[in-house]
Amino acid sequence: MGIEGVQIHPLERIPDERGTILKMLRSDAPHFQKFGEIYFSTVYPGAIKGWHLHTKITLNYAVILGTIKLVLYDDRETSKTQGEVQELFLGEDNYCLVTIPPLIWNGFKGIGTTKAMVANCATIPHDPEEIQRCNPFTASIPYDWSLKHH
Repeated sequence: MGIEGVQIHPLERIPDERGTILKMLRSDAPHFQKFGEIYFSTVYPGAIKGWHLHTKITLNYAVILGTIKLVLYDDRETSKTQGEVQELFLGEDNYCLVTIPPLIWNGFKGIGTTKAMVANCATIPHDPEEIQRCNPFTASIPYDWSLKHH
């Protein structure tokens, strides 16, 4: 089960002998809200970027190179999924768009052997006043970032 309000949309990859086109988000897509800013973030294998929470911004993540483990945590008091953690593996083997509404804690870890590149099409430009940050190893979020051997 996923966290309330989080959406996952499969994305199109168009390969040919010259390379690949990776589609991400169109203004006529039913899940498109509005354009604020697009940026790219790289993460090295084993590095963690998180936790952070936006109070106004909706995030739209797609991983265009490499692979990440994206982790979401819902501590919204009015949410049906309060207290739940959602773990997603995004990248070349699972090319999709993950839409994360405001007030969801999120972070990601580079996995595999190469750095990953995450694209984010945010609904408003970055505003340092609307972001909250937390140490990735805080006890207030029930998640262990270590490698799990199932």
